[in-house]
Amino acid sequence: MPRLVGINHVALEVGDLEEALDWYARIFDFGPPDREPGMAFIDMGDQFIALSEGRRQPRDDSRHFGLVVDDKRATRAALEAAGAEILPGGRLNFRDPWGNLVQVVAYEDIQFTKAPEVMRGMRLELPKSDRALAELRDKGLA
Repeated sequence: MPRLVGINHVALEVGDLEEALDWYARIFDFGPPDREPGMAFIDMGDQFIALSEGRRQPRDDSRHFGLVVDDKRATRAALEAAGAEILPGGRLNFRDPWGNLVQVVAYEDIQFTKAPEVMRGMRLELPKSDRALAELRDKGLA
């Protein structure tokens, strides 16, 4: 049987593509997106977020995805400055203007690991916490 290896991208439905690009650019640092009709692709090194114009699904209280960031505090500050709906609780969860639920996690705190050559290409040098390294070791991955 084939094995799951990772996630290439996540597609988000948004009402207006230009408005969505402007909104996400107020929060995250990313280069000019690749485009095709009705779609824009926000690059994250070896992965991407696909923004798809035309919201057809209703808001959902549990369906979400997690974004990995280099600085969770700076992300919270940018979300607050953008007027994002930040959900209460111990995690950094927010909704974008189209109702997409996003959970923000810090790279250092999770098992997810970028390959060294991808990190170099992204000009990032990020450590892992002892807890994240222990989780990776427990799985035979560190």
